[in-house]
Amino acid sequence: MSKLDKEQVLADYTAAYEKAHGKKPDIAENSGWYSVDGGKNVRLAQLAEEAATLGGSKPAAKKPSAGAKKDKASAAKKEPAKKPAAKKSSATKSANKGAGGLTAKELWKQRLAEQPSARLPRGMQS
Repeated sequence: MSKLDKEQVLADYTAAYEKAHGKKPDIAENSGWYSVDGGKNVRLAQLAEEAATLGGSKPAAKKPSAGAKKDKASAAKKEPAKKPAAKKSSATKSANKGAGGLTAKELWKQRLAEQPSARLPRGMQS
């Protein structure tokens, strides 16, 4: 990881922001976090990336290395893992409600009703 020069990154970001939006940004610093025009707080590295996207060029502080390929591969592996998890949870919710499945509370109530000596807990009586 390369060390970023704070003044240089802020100057680059300010120039790119002015070019893109036509006005100077109001950058507030608070213990290592930077807020641009009262927006979301971001780190210095994120400002460098945003300056590159606003300016249309890559940041000079980052150099491609052998680890970059590894990062892309690990990012590609992480993305598919997130997507199926979201589908699975929404599918489970819809299966329980739409397909006539029982909720955990209803299933427990049903099992207790089958036992002759069991009675329902206080919160389940209705």
